[in-house]
Amino acid sequence: MFAAWYEKNGAAAEVMKTGELPDPQPAAGEVRVRLYASAVNPSDVKARAGSRPIRWPKLIPNSDGAGVIDAIGAGVTTHKIGDRVWTFNGQWDRPYGTSAQAISLPAALAVPLSPALNWEQGACLGIPVMTAHRCLFAEGPVKGKNVLVTGGAGVVAHYAIQLAKWAGAANVITTVSSAQKAAHARLAGADLAINYRTENVVERIKAACGGVDRIVDVDFGKNLPVSKEIINSFGAITCYASTSVKEPAFPYNDLLRLNVSVRPVFVYTMSDEAKRAAHADIARWIDEAKPLFAIAERFALKDVVAAHLAVERGEKVGHVILTID
Repeated sequence: MFAAWYEKNGAAAEVMKTGELPDPQPAAGEVRVRLYASAVNPSDVKARAGSRPIRWPKLIPNSDGAGVIDAIGAGVTTHKIGDRVWTFNGQWDRPYGTSAQAISLPAALAVPLSPALNWEQGACLGIPVMTAHRCLFAEGPVKGKNVLVTGGAGVVAHYAIQLAKWAGAANVITTVSSAQKAAHARLAGADLAINYRTENVVERIKAACGGVDRIVDVDFGKNLPVSKEIINSFGAITCYASTSVKEPAFPYNDLLRLNVSVRPVFVYTMSDEAKRAAHADIARWIDEAKPLFAIAERFALKDVVAAHLAVERGEKVGHVILTID
């Protein structure tokens, strides 16, 4: 098969290679997926750069993809050859991910793909949508609640906004850094988009709805001073990153008085029960809500370096997709 890989951590242009590798063979309990699209997530780029040191002679990056099952390992009864699927956690704790024409992985990581979606859309469903789902629903339903999704133009936020509206949230508010990003967030369904660079976020939220019951947070430590001012009693802050302040000072007494829950979310290692709940809800959401998928750039698999650089620049609005012949 044709694939992209690296043999050491480092800059994309220095370590990424492309060429032929042996076709993967499914072990017991696994399926092989012939891939047609792969999504390049920020975590994939960070892993290549060194956040997860390489443990194998070769590492094919990327967790998310979409394609057709073309081989089945012993003992698999849940899938059959020809099934359309989307994959997640493809490269987590194993050497071969989705930057290739094929991947073998545990059958539970290959999820039925709705006929309503194409390959590129299927490749978008993995880590970002499952993260958004867990952040929204880990503390229970959001129907009738006020939800704040920070960083509303981000990929996870794009789906968190849509899922919150689908699930009946009373108000979905988001923070953004430009008029273009505000328009993107409103297109996803945000009721209110606040430019945190030019507006007072606390004042705008309090004027709009008094406070929020849930916060889906892209930068926990940086946003804590605002979060503690707008979270309602018995509310919850769920966070999937804290890039700006990696070890934040925790405002314990402020949150204690409000009985606020704080939950970090790392989709790679969340429980099997949470993964199954996400898959079921995502399938219903696709059927009922006609979700929007924002694809910023597409690259051929051979141009994987350019794809990684597009993600690293941090300027994109939407997914970066590898198309696989």
